[in-house]
Amino acid sequence: MTGTPANKEIKERGFTIVENVLTPDERESLLSLLGSVDGAGRRGLLGLPVVAALARSNRLLELVRPHLSSEPFPVRTIYFDKSAEMNWLVAWHQDLTLALRERVEIEGFGPWSIKDGIPHAQPPAELLEQMLTVRLHLDDANLSNGALRVLPGSHDFGRLTAERIKELRSQKSEHLCAAHAGDAMLMRPLLLHASGRSSSHHRRRVLHIEYAGFELPPELQWHEAA
Repeated sequence: MTGTPANKEIKERGFTIVENVLTPDERESLLSLLGSVDGAGRRGLLGLPVVAALARSNRLLELVRPHLSSEPFPVRTIYFDKSAEMNWLVAWHQDLTLALRERVEIEGFGPWSIKDGIPHAQPPAELLEQMLTVRLHLDDANLSNGALRVLPGSHDFGRLTAERIKELRSQKSEHLCAAHAGDAMLMRPLLLHASGRSSSHHRRRVLHIEYAGFELPPELQWHEAA
């Protein structure tokens, strides 16, 4: 599968869209299970058997395997529900943290932060390069309801400073990652991405699943992975 268009897109651009990964019935089942969200997102969903089974299914693992050097496994899930009522914008950034069970001072891991009571640490950039995120679209995503925007190829520059982000934004054209309900977006954590506020009455719900292809130092444990 190394020569597939998806492989080439992820290598060169840092992302790709795979169509029709979820059926309409699967989407409705997930939406019923996940319900509404009080804030911008809901974390820790691998504790739900349906979500865990989907994240560990051959269908999703086969999407991820060609892009990681070791067998992938899911390590973090977030459910986003953006609407005109629950609305936010996200500035240009990279996904730089791992969700861990407890804070342990290990060389190369840090700074640390707390998100929804969960310790998070920035790992070495070479570990982030061994991860891939699958964003399962439960609704159509477009400009009006805050679809993700990315800077193609920005994943190749490692961890970026604010100055470097500003520089890349002036050099590269952004891409709107419009998708249909049921599609999956695959992306590297180091890819620069952002999203605007929704101006639509249509919701933009996404199940975000992060996969790793490496083991942590023995002192650290994933917050979610079994």
